[in-house]
Amino acid sequence: MKIVVPGGSGQVGTLAARAFHADGHEVVVLSRHPAPAPWRTAAWDARTVGDWAGELDGADVVLNLAGRSVNCRYAPENRRAILESRVDSTRVVGAAIARAKHPPRVWLQASTATIYGHRYDAPNDEATGILGGSEPGAPDTWHFSIDVAKAWEAALDAAETPHTRKVKLRSAMTMSPDPGGIFDVLSGLVRRGLGGPAGDGRQYVSWIHEQDFVRALYWLLERDDLDGPVNVASPNPLPNAEFMRALREARGVPFGLPAAKWMLEIGAVFLRTETELILKSRRVIPGRLLQSGFTFTHPTWHQAATDLVRRSRSRA
Repeated sequence: MKIVVPGGSGQVGTLAARAFHADGHEVVVLSRHPAPAPWRTAAWDARTVGDWAGELDGADVVLNLAGRSVNCRYAPENRRAILESRVDSTRVVGAAIARAKHPPRVWLQASTATIYGHRYDAPNDEATGILGGSEPGAPDTWHFSIDVAKAWEAALDAAETPHTRKVKLRSAMTMSPDPGGIFDVLSGLVRRGLGGPAGDGRQYVSWIHEQDFVRALYWLLERDDLDGPVNVASPNPLPNAEFMRALREARGVPFGLPAAKWMLEIGAVFLRTETELILKSRRVIPGRLLQSGFTFTHPTWHQAATDLVRRSRSRA
């Protein structure tokens, strides 16, 4: 297959491109700052249709992962960049597909599990999950993230691509041993003795092992009956306290200092990020993947963490 990956220079895009390339597919990454890679890269501005659109004509798949990182303070300028980078890139990918004489058969569009509400009582699947935005007492930053997610998906819905199946990837955190990724950051905290529960530790963590993420992408490419929203997450989210305990056990670290909410708020200011990434309860399960027969290689966090720790140590 020819697979075009707009925004494929980030962590998730790189691991997807790496996997597709290793399997012998032609991979083209669209980036605002193309850099040498084992696969081909091409320049785009993620806002206007340009020469890059020719890559989509005759391609089999487009996997759009473009969007400014949310690991920042939600100041007005950053909010605008987060929203526009997602909506604009989705809009121009749709415009390029609409112009193509031979459009891709599948458009996998990044979305986020953050679109669901902050809850502890029950998991969110695609059929019964509660979309966020009305949680009493939720910080303004949480509402902003949900508004972005809804606008992101609305841009996909608005694209007129009658010959291209569209899938919304409501993805949880993708865990890989790659340097700089979320797993690497969490492992670093554990190594320093800071891997205790965050806040009260009750908030659920949704996640997916990188191998299952790639396998889910392949599954969605092959299943013509799956379109619309699909939760790309492990079937076993777990509370933050249990999540961190399992990671400590996998790393052989017996103790981790807890971090109270007020400590996290202060730390987030110095680290130029938001506590939503830590404190919001994301209890998401992959209902449609499971119903369609998909099986997970790493369904539980303890198993996945053990594998990721082993592979990260092997790389080191």
